Amino acid sequence: MSRIGKKPVALPDGVTAKTEGRTLSIKGPKGELAMEMMDDLIKFDVEDGQIAVTPHNMSQRSRQVWGMQRTLVQNLVDGVTEGFSKTLEINGVGYRAQAQGKKLKLQLGFSHDVDLDVPEGVEVKTPDATTVEVSGIDKQLVGHFAAEIRKWRKPEPYKGKGIKYRGEYIFRKEGKKK
Repeated sequence: MSRIGKKPVALPDGVTAKTEGRTLSIKGPKGELAMEMMDDLIKFDVEDGQIAVTPHNMSQRSRQVWGMQRTLVQNLVDGVTEGFSKTLEINGVGYRAQAQGKKLKLQLGFSHDVDLDVPEGVEVKTPDATTVEVSGIDKQLVGHFAAEIRKWRKPEPYKGKGIKYRGEYIFRKEGKKK
C-alpha cells in the first residue's frame, strides 16, 4: 500500500476539478491544467473538495504507479494556485543572459550567441545579466526548460564557471600543484 497514494489531494478555495472520460482537468486562478489517466490502472474521484487517487485493482503495476499519480495530481493543484519557478545563476567572465520577448539570448563564451525559444506556458525573466528566472504553472515544463538552459554550459569544478541552479553546490577541485 502506498503511503503517499492513500492521502487525498485537497482542493484550495477557487480551484475546481472535474473528470471527463479519462482526463482530469483542474482549473485555478493561474490557469487550467489537464492530465490523462493511466490505462485502467488508476482512477480519480473528485468529491468534498478533495481528489482521491485509487488503484483500479490491486495488481502490481497499479500499486507501482499509485503514489506517482497522486504526486502528479498534487503538482497540478500547486501549479494552478501558486505556480513553479527555477532560478539559474550564470558565473563566468563575459557570460550573460537577456530575455527578449519569447526568446532568451545567452552569451556563454562561444563564438556565437545562443538563442533559445521560450516554450508556450513558460515565462522567462532576467532581473540582471547573470540571473535567469524560469516560471510557469506546469512543473515538468519549467524544469525541462531550466535544464535545457543549464546544459549549454554546465558548471565546471575548477573555477565554478557555467550555469547553475540557485542553491546548487558545486564540488570544487584543487588545481594542478607545482
